[in-house]
Amino acid sequence: MIQSDLLGVAFVYIYVAILLIITEKLLAKHPEISRKVLHIMVGNVAFILPIFVTKEIMAFIAAGPFIIFTFLMSPYTPIKSIRGKTSTVGHGMGLVYYSITWTVLAYLFFDNMVVIAIGILAMSYGDGFASVIGLKFAKKKYNIFGDQKSYIGSAAMFIFTFITMIVALFYYNISITFYILLVLSFIALVVSSVEALTPKGLDNLTVPFVAVFLYWLILLSGIICV
Repeated sequence: MIQSDLLGVAFVYIYVAILLIITEKLLAKHPEISRKVLHIMVGNVAFILPIFVTKEIMAFIAAGPFIIFTFLMSPYTPIKSIRGKTSTVGHGMGLVYYSITWTVLAYLFFDNMVVIAIGILAMSYGDGFASVIGLKFAKKKYNIFGDQKSYIGSAAMFIFTFITMIVALFYYNISITFYILLVLSFIALVVSSVEALTPKGLDNLTVPFVAVFLYWLILLSGIICV
């Protein structure tokens, strides 16, 4: 393991540990707020990615172990004493799906880290603020496949996904043209629709993978040419 990888792993573990202390201890009396703070703020790992120089280290040492860890904190844990308070609110497997997503994206797109960042940020900030704003301000709601959503939440999903994708491109020194902005707005619109249609917390899988697939298909693969 190279020194830079060690630093990246340390940053990830320390950052997540701080978030868990805040959400599990300081915000323990407000589980819904705690869950959303954790869901959104974990997305900032997207800005730690450039520290890593080895794909396997990022995927299997920095990201992979959180699949097991978050499962052990979930309502389905075989070790009840370490079940997280935030897991009692919302979809119990949400953070597990989150960890699976990061692990898969880290392995597949290590050589193009902005793609990983786009998936993580759409999942964290986009989906996270959709829920926060929807719960706070929604008056008109709709129910698809058993999950209650709101129009203002879906609008927030679109806005925050679009903004954070632009931030990701700036951070990773990707030149932004008018065409790219159009593509990002299209991706944000599609993933907002996907989030609205996806039940049972599975949007932590569908949203990032759809966002990444569309970005790769339109801007990177050369399959779609303009």
